[in-house]
Amino acid sequence: MAAKVPDLRRGAGVGHQRFKITEKPKDIRETLLRLVKIFRVRRRSLFLAALLTVTSTTVNIFAPYLAGQAINTFNISTNTVDVLLLQTILMALVLCYLTRWFIDTFNGVLMARVTQDLVRYIRTEFFSKLQRVPLKFYDNRSHGDTMSRITNDVDNISSTISQTTTQLLAGITSITGSLVMMLILSPFLTLVTMVTIPLFLLLTRSIATNSRQYFAGQQQKLGELNAVIEENIVGLKMVKAFNRQQNVLEAYKSINLDLRNYSIMAQIWAGFMMPIMVLINNLGFALIAVVGGVMSTRGMVTIGVIVSFLTYSKQFNMPLNNIAGMFNNIQSAMAGAERVFEIMDEAEEVPDKAGSIELLYPRGEVEFSHASFSYDTGKPVLKDINFRLQPGEVVALVGGTGSGKTTIVNLLIRYYELDEGKILIDGTDITSISRKSLRNCFSVVLQDTFLYSGTICDNIRYSRPEATDQEVMEAAILAHADEFITRLPNGYDTVVTGSTDNLSQGQRQLLAIARAVLSKAPILILDEATSSVDIKTEKEIQQALLALMEHRTSFLIAHRLSTIRDADKIMVIGDGEILESGTHMELMERKGAYYQMVRSQMGFEGGESVYELNLPVCEGDK
Repeated sequence: MAAKVPDLRRGAGVGHQRFKITEKPKDIRETLLRLVKIFRVRRRSLFLAALLTVTSTTVNIFAPYLAGQAINTFNISTNTVDVLLLQTILMALVLCYLTRWFIDTFNGVLMARVTQDLVRYIRTEFFSKLQRVPLKFYDNRSHGDTMSRITNDVDNISSTISQTTTQLLAGITSITGSLVMMLILSPFLTLVTMVTIPLFLLLTRSIATNSRQYFAGQQQKLGELNAVIEENIVGLKMVKAFNRQQNVLEAYKSINLDLRNYSIMAQIWAGFMMPIMVLINNLGFALIAVVGGVMSTRGMVTIGVIVSFLTYSKQFNMPLNNIAGMFNNIQSAMAGAERVFEIMDEAEEVPDKAGSIELLYPRGEVEFSHASFSYDTGKPVLKDINFRLQPGEVVALVGGTGSGKTTIVNLLIRYYELDEGKILIDGTDITSISRKSLRNCFSVVLQDTFLYSGTICDNIRYSRPEATDQEVMEAAILAHADEFITRLPNGYDTVVTGSTDNLSQGQRQLLAIARAVLSKAPILILDEATSSVDIKTEKEIQQALLALMEHRTSFLIAHRLSTIRDADKIMVIGDGEILESGTHMELMERKGAYYQMVRSQMGFEGGESVYELNLPVCEGDK
């Protein structure tokens, strides 16, 4: 079990508890194997980089031997120098260094390209995965944490690829080559060098065990911090409206402090590596110098051999030092990779059935047959729903908050899968229709309108990219959006985004209605589509929607009586069931749930009611 991070705060209380720290250690070996599989995408470039790295390291291995031979050209007893041999050796040394410089430079450029290509590949696969997961994935996850995984965690993987891939290979080659050359020069001195290896292995294992959990916690807390930032920037107005600035700040401080604590402990443990490695290397270097000096005085080795051996011992230990220096990045990247793969392993939407059909000319007939659904097992939201709509029919869904109205249309669009029963369009089970073809059947206007970064024209055209400017304008006129659009500084070319407030909520909703008008889909879904507009604009939109719904099967989810009373069919949803169904007049005559709902609207000023299914009063309803 992972140890708890020490609380470095003095007198600290309980931190922010929205997220829990994962206690179970991750499978580092499995993560590494998956990264290797990803590297295979650019295996040719990586193979070339590996070949260049091995070549560069091999060239570098001969440099100490040549340096030792250069020293041996000096004959101390005769006080002479073999000048020709010395010049040849020096030229060979210069050639080695130039060759290595050229190879390393080319390899650095190659690895930079490979690294960014792999990062692009990982981010593309990650984002593609986000398009394939079901909506319930987003229901239970913080958007900020998901964003942190595709940015910060992938960046950590990138740093590992660029900094460690070639260095690890170079280290292995350097260790192997240096060991071979040391054995050739002096097996006994090689044995002396090996004394420090067990100390290094013990050190690496101990630090890896203790630092891994802190690096994982660091990445998790970073995701939590991004989540809080994202939520509070988007909801800043609400934060200020309820004077929650201090509470938000305290929550942020708590997570930020936890992040600091994890980061400190991760860096402390990883930081132990380098100083201890330097100490071990210096001890080994001193030991070789002493033993080599004794052997030289006894004529067992030449001074040149000792010089070469000391250099080889550094080359042997240097890769171990590099690994120590890369240790932080490796641990952080593994933690980030695990978080990325966690998303990549999420279950995807149920794929289209083999041989799924395309609805070429949908008429808009809709049928729910014994449909049941629950978001959480054992907690049904809809129970045995049955109804049928003819093409062009308008149905209004009314009921209390959480009764299942929006769930019905979510199931129709196949955002979620039924637990039992089936849904049919034009007599065909929607599970037998390809998702692309199915969703082309719908125009949707939601209560919470989202605009994408771009012009107003682009946002209206989002539902039908091939639409002409004239068709966009006609849709805006029909939705009563043209009037405010033409008053904007750049008209239809005015740039908007999903987060800025240069448009009111009502104006955004008008644009969403124009977007639905433009799509020309046979089934129209209006989920509180007029909730953010004033009474005058609502009446104008209703007139436009009557013309729009004339040839479309329409689902209306609304609270205002003026929006629903002209529907062909009104269904009152309660406790996951259809309590009653009929026209406005039929339901009023029954004096059931709908009757009570209407009475609550008509009889209490301001929309107050003692009934569970109360609907806000509208001046047009009096």
